[in-house]
Amino acid sequence: MSAVLAEFAVLTPVTDEDLALAVHAARVHAPEPWPQGQLCRSERVPYPCRLARWAHATIHAAGLTADQLAVQP
Repeated sequence: MSAVLAEFAVLTPVTDEDLALAVHAARVHAPEPWPQGQLCRSERVPYPCRLARWAHATIHAAGLTADQLAVQP
């Protein structure tokens, strides 16, 4: 059971494909306010969900910040 609950590994160096998946996951697995508190918009579990944590860790490992991701080309 512990393997099921383990965090997703952040592979380094971060490839362009990994970064693209992480950015997409961060957008899909965003926080949403509910009466119970912040829940993942996609999974309806307490935010940050496991995929959101992986996405943010991968983005951080790539050397990017949230401010850099907020800029739309």
